[in-house]
Amino acid sequence: MSEIINNREQLTNKNTERLALLKELFVDLHHGRNLDEVKAHFDALIGRITVDEMTRLQHEFIEEGSIPLAELQQIYQQHSAIFQGAIDFETHDNGKQEYQPGHPVHTFKLENQEIDKLLSTKLQVHLDAFAKEDSAENIYQLIEDINLLLDIDKHYSRKENLIFPYLEKYGIYGPTTNMWRIDDFIRDAIKDGRQQLANYLGDKQAVINVLNFVIQELAGMIYKEENILFPMALNHFTEDEWVKIAHESDEIGYCLIAPAQLWKPERKALEEKAISEGFIKMETGILSLKQVELLLNHLPVDITFIDQDDVVRYFSHGKERIFARTKAVIGRTVQNCHPPRSVHVVEKLLADFKFGKKESEDFWIQFKDKYVYIRYFAVRDENGNYIGTLEFTQNIDPLKAIEGEKRIFY
Repeated sequence: MSEIINNREQLTNKNTERLALLKELFVDLHHGRNLDEVKAHFDALIGRITVDEMTRLQHEFIEEGSIPLAELQQIYQQHSAIFQGAIDFETHDNGKQEYQPGHPVHTFKLENQEIDKLLSTKLQVHLDAFAKEDSAENIYQLIEDINLLLDIDKHYSRKENLIFPYLEKYGIYGPTTNMWRIDDFIRDAIKDGRQQLANYLGDKQAVINVLNFVIQELAGMIYKEENILFPMALNHFTEDEWVKIAHESDEIGYCLIAPAQLWKPERKALEEKAISEGFIKMETGILSLKQVELLLNHLPVDITFIDQDDVVRYFSHGKERIFARTKAVIGRTVQNCHPPRSVHVVEKLLADFKFGKKESEDFWIQFKDKYVYIRYFAVRDENGNYIGTLEFTQNIDPLKAIEGEKRIFY
């Protein structure tokens, strides 16, 4: 028994030493040490790294806060070059799920293949032609490529709203913080490139710079997804969780291609539990749970409720939702349901509600083909205690178009 304990202690000490060395490498990058030197140091002292070690490394830096988040992000951008070809995937026996047509990871990888093909056979070729001659035809070709590339938003939205929440349930926060930021950089760069081409005034180098950035970052993100994110998810997620992710992916949509087929796990497909037909007695009436659900889903607005701990507890599911919502957000903090660059606005609003500084807040935006009115209300009990926030979202285009009168009685 003592021999077993000693072996375990030695293994723990070894893992601790490895993690300390890895952290030292990241700190070296932070202090400006040459990337090639850091990679040589890694190859000599570490050699290989597991997905779990990468996860622990990112999590510890975030918990410590020893390096500012913005600077930590720049370091993460460089770690792909250091770790490339040195990652060990300690996969569980998952039946090679990523090779099963229709499985969410299989679909993500198909999309990545199409994105890579679009980059190499179209965007890069047309960018090279544009660099030689910024003719109207070459500009038009690039705009067509970028219009296709805008579809990347569906790929990233599925990743952010379906994969990230489950990783967080397993205590893995690195991808949520870091990948989402890079996703936003890529989205913004694609839109910037399209804007520059649509209003082209002869600044050829600006277009070349932004599209080279798009190509480089997209290629890097494909590598990070397929060598870090997807293996990490496959190591942790249960089959039940993959079933839920597959089921909810349709609501967000797909990038450039559709799933190869409808995925069904090898074991018997999960049976969804029917909603209980119990009744709820309220101050002004009695309704069954089914009636309550149907009533809320038939309102011409989207409703989301966030509890006093900032956790998403409910959202209505009408026929035409304005913003995509998936069941994976239930039980997730609202801060992690928003892009990192807008989290500070959410936190300020919730703080004002909790401390009684505000009772409501309104926003209105143009979103795609809709004019959207977004309202937030502090929900309080009979004693004035804060119990959560109600988000109320409505397409008000039809209301803006109303003129005159339409009476029920004449």
